[in-house]
Amino acid sequence: MKLRNITSASSFLLLLLVVVQMEVGGADEYHRVPLHTARSKNQQNRAEKEDAAYWKGTAQALLQEELNKKPIDTQAKNIIFFLGDGMSIATVTAARIYKGQKAGKTGEEEQLTFDRFPYTALSRTYCTDAQVADSACSATAYLCGVKTDIDTIGLDSNVIYKNCSTQNDQANQVSSIMAWAQDASKGTGIVTTTRVTHATPSGTYAHVANRDWEDDKAQFDEGVDSTTCDDIAEQLVRNSPGKNFKVIMGGGRAYFTPKTAQDPETGVAGRRLDGVNLIDEWKTAHPNGTYVTNIDELNKVAVATTDSLLGLFSPAHMEYFLESSTAKNPTLEEMTRTAIQMLKKEANGYVLLVEGGRIDQAHHDGRAKLALEEAIQFDLAVAAALNMTSRQDTLIIVTADHSHTMTINGYPERGNNLLGLSGDMGDDEKPYTTLSYANGPGYPTTFDENGTRIDLTNVDTTADGYLQPAAVPIYSETHGGDDVAIFAIGPQAHLFQGVYEQHYIAHVMAYAACVGDGLKYCDAKESSTTPEPSSSSRPIVVPYVLIAEFIMVWFAGQFLFRS
Repeated sequence: MKLRNITSASSFLLLLLVVVQMEVGGADEYHRVPLHTARSKNQQNRAEKEDAAYWKGTAQALLQEELNKKPIDTQAKNIIFFLGDGMSIATVTAARIYKGQKAGKTGEEEQLTFDRFPYTALSRTYCTDAQVADSACSATAYLCGVKTDIDTIGLDSNVIYKNCSTQNDQANQVSSIMAWAQDASKGTGIVTTTRVTHATPSGTYAHVANRDWEDDKAQFDEGVDSTTCDDIAEQLVRNSPGKNFKVIMGGGRAYFTPKTAQDPETGVAGRRLDGVNLIDEWKTAHPNGTYVTNIDELNKVAVATTDSLLGLFSPAHMEYFLESSTAKNPTLEEMTRTAIQMLKKEANGYVLLVEGGRIDQAHHDGRAKLALEEAIQFDLAVAAALNMTSRQDTLIIVTADHSHTMTINGYPERGNNLLGLSGDMGDDEKPYTTLSYANGPGYPTTFDENGTRIDLTNVDTTADGYLQPAAVPIYSETHGGDDVAIFAIGPQAHLFQGVYEQHYIAHVMAYAACVGDGLKYCDAKESSTTPEPSSSSRPIVVPYVLIAEFIMVWFAGQFLFRS
């Protein structure tokens, strides 16, 4: 009875609080007035430059751009596929603001390079057995054109997770855009800031029943017979299409070297238990290739005379950009530039995957600032590719594999530091950050051991190492299940103007480049086009037509004159 009275009293107080807020805040009880005090001053400073004429003018300019837009309905010689791992729509928005604020602007009006691409769409990311995707099943979708089960790569949904025999069953294996491109004699390559054996890049070349089987040690740890079930690193070096890649750049050296070998940069031992050095194996298979481990070596590569390039710049994932000052790593932009220079030599064109892989991992770590900086580096790589290619023959696609739980919330004023406090207070009279996560390792920065929310008034939430608040305590923040954006420019980019299943992307690439299943459309186009008569046939056909016309005109004239 006492508990019931307490509950009733609590409910009454909550109801009273809502009523008071309704009275204080006006008729709309759902949209409370933020508590920051600079609102009127901020509005006054904007009044002259952002009046009605300003907004009408910008809208009319955008409208005219759309009216002038013309699709490029030709074959794409080249495709550059940019994958921002975990780059949710909230991440795109936040990165845009962050980029602008770094440049001294308010931020909201800023644009990322791919914001300006003419065609956009949404991608539905669920997997065959999961409402929220991981990077493995999603990679199979957008690279192989087939949705599959979570944690599996390059296999359809008939695969059994961690089952080697279903991995080896060729009936379950699905090929990727890279295999289709190689069949059409195009050059291929991958660039990433993660291990080159990680989920996204391995979607271009691997067939694996567990995304974690990046080397034989990972298989051994799970009791898998690595002699009958190839690990991902093996498949990259020994199997098609991986062994034919002209460019491979990223991290993950330790996954290619035996445990008896020491890393040249860190001295850390390799991971492989089979005693095989797959880097040496790659060198032997590519006598005109070049292997590099740092930015200095990369800058010295003789692109014109190098047939293939392998760059492994870290034992594991490459360092976060904000933490890479002591590393001798190239940036994602620098790797992208070199990759395009290498592949431009291909007479029949190329297909290149570029992944900003650590956007995702920074989100998992609950470190929003690092995630946004990785997104900015990703955008710089997109800008480099755009400047180095022609939109007339190169299709560039920018998208993500899945979302994350980060949100931009509260009612912060225009130009408020995105990484800072929102300027508003919770009902507990404590400030909260503009960026936060639904779950993740930031829970301890949110609540104390008694479950009371921590006062952030004197906390530097803009620090590189700060963990954004999280509502649910999880050591690694999870993915989100919401749709992600697709941005496209170049030949056939106009095929992205709607809401699509994620596996549709691979089929657009195949159609645009006339490879794989897309080849049948190109063949159909050619066969349906009636060829012009050859010059050698015209002397035979045309004179008889002219003679017939002359006779008809002569008889008509005779008839008219006689009548």
